[in-house]
Amino acid sequence: MKELSNKWGKKKKVAPDEDYELVCLVQKGDTDAYGTLVEKHQKKMLNIAYRMIGDYEASCEVVQDAFVSAYRAIQKFRGEARFSTWLYSIVINGSKNRIKQMRSRLRWEGPSIDDPVETEDGQLTRDPPAKGPSVLEQLERKEVQVRVQACINSLDDEYREVLVLRDIQEFSYGEISDILKIPDGTVKSRLFRARDALKDCLKRAIGDL
Repeated sequence: MKELSNKWGKKKKVAPDEDYELVCLVQKGDTDAYGTLVEKHQKKMLNIAYRMIGDYEASCEVVQDAFVSAYRAIQKFRGEARFSTWLYSIVINGSKNRIKQMRSRLRWEGPSIDDPVETEDGQLTRDPPAKGPSVLEQLERKEVQVRVQACINSLDDEYREVLVLRDIQEFSYGEISDILKIPDGTVKSRLFRARDALKDCLKRAIGDL
């Protein structure tokens, strides 16, 4: 386990990067190795983007663009952070840029009732399964999920991103600090405010059910 100094001068131990060998192969021109990296990280990247943006199609586009950007820049990757940290930073930034673009259109467009939801196994889907809860239960569950996502969407970007990374994706404070390039203390402070704001929103939203 090696030690690296972050931008604030603090040294911390960094676990070996399990993607290192694949990244080296990609840097030598092995496109199949990059395909392996895509398969490994695409689900988590899509979930991060979807929770940040709240729109399935836009999230898919952001993830696709993130992989293209990462591939084009991978020769510059020097292992100063884990590859996954670098990759998730790209999708977070892409998501934030897409949110800015979408906000300019919100005054003209309303939300779609056909927006996808996240199922219990973490998969994003458009159609409900044939078996399982009744139609009414499915509608009620979807309504709750829609309201939860709406509350997440209502958070300021800086609060939303730490909430998604910590409470949904379960990254450590250190990992979030590396991904967002902010101090640990800032991560914790923003997370506290994000949780508090989300709690207030959910009390109002879920209380109406």
